[in-house]
Amino acid sequence: MMIDWFALTKVMHIISATILFGTGLGIAFFMFRGNRCSDLSTRYYFAQTTVLADYVFTAPAAVIQPATGFALVAMSGIDPLADWLLITYALYVVAGLCWLPVVWIQIQMKKMLAEATMSG
Repeated sequence: MMIDWFALTKVMHIISATILFGTGLGIAFFMFRGNRCSDLSTRYYFAQTTVLADYVFTAPAAVIQPATGFALVAMSGIDPLADWLLITYALYVVAGLCWLPVVWIQIQMKKMLAEATMSG
């Protein structure tokens, strides 16, 4: 049996895009709801879970997405410097530059909530 690498790569690309979008919305909602709680230990749990979800789901998908995208471009013979692809690359970089500070803030919030929970 021969593996269709193009189809497999395309499926991985679609799944990683779905994970990025789905976990992005899900994590944002989860963190938003968690910050509405008055109990510090509950807020810490929400922040801890949010950071973990970013590490487990979002970060790998954020790496797989461009890797599979570049592989699909190479396999299909499309010009990697086509205008629409250059716009795509730029939008991905902009999205990443917006996401990284949010992750940093979430990590800082988790640390502050851990300290506040432990100190009472």
